[in-house]
Amino acid sequence: MSAADEVVEVKARKILVAVDEGEESMYALSWAVNNLLVSSNNTTTKDTLILLYVKIPRVVYTTLDGTGYLFSADILSSMEKYSNDVAQCVMEKSRRLCKDLQDVKVETKIENGDPRDAICEVAEKLGVDVLVMGTHGYGMIKRAFLGSVSSHCAYKVKCPVLIVKRPKSSSATRE
Repeated sequence: MSAADEVVEVKARKILVAVDEGEESMYALSWAVNNLLVSSNNTTTKDTLILLYVKIPRVVYTTLDGTGYLFSADILSSMEKYSNDVAQCVMEKSRRLCKDLQDVKVETKIENGDPRDAICEVAEKLGVDVLVMGTHGYGMIKRAFLGSVSSHCAYKVKCPVLIVKRPKSSSATRE
């Protein structure tokens, strides 16, 4: 067996990718698949890719809406069904981006709560080696008002955080 034919065993990694409905997170997932998980011919990995979607709870302050009408159980049930459908759709789209991966275990996880806290908690709980996220690229003013999930996680999570910024040109997103 020559040195060129030798198979190199690489330590298995747990890679957590936070996904949502936005193109930015799908670009980050695609980037991670192409740059972190695609192995060369003489390298085998047993990496685990964990796709995480966080459902943001619907805020219902009272059973009365602004006009004084009661929210019916049907409306609340419809809101929950819609939220579940969106989560499943995002996960299916994410799995399709991972369909060609070999020697990589792909897991999906759906959590409820504030994405900033839920992503950090899952990263810590699972002991991931790296967290990959997209960024919306908000300017300083919008970020101050809306908050930045990626900035929050970069400061709070103990593992390395890779924030993938989507290029501005439309041709770069079709990779």
